[in-house]
Amino acid sequence: MAIEISDDDFDELVAEAIDRVPKKFLDSLDNVVILVDDEPMGPMKNLYGLYQGIPATSRGDVYAAALPDRIYIYRTSHKQMAQSLEELRTSIYTTVVHEIAHHFGIDDDQLHEWGW
Repeated sequence: MAIEISDDDFDELVAEAIDRVPKKFLDSLDNVVILVDDEPMGPMKNLYGLYQGIPATSRGDVYAAALPDRIYIYRTSHKQMAQSLEELRTSIYTTVVHEIAHHFGIDDDQLHEWGW
């Protein structure tokens, strides 16, 4: 059963999740924007989030003029999975941390090994 929550309230949960990320990580984000969207384009409809960009560990000298990397948090997937507001809040926070980790060059295998 999907949880019912307005887009504005969902966006507020994303903002809260970002605020919970340790300051040293947020301060280290470089040229990244975090966006909320309803669902991913294409066949990957079950994604909770997506990092699109060049990880900080892979950037070279030519990166200086690049457009911002993007972290997407997807409403539909989160709302369909969550059974409660607390479960939704936890899922959003986990996704925000997961996608920020990709910015720092941490892959899914390492995240799963660490319990994320």
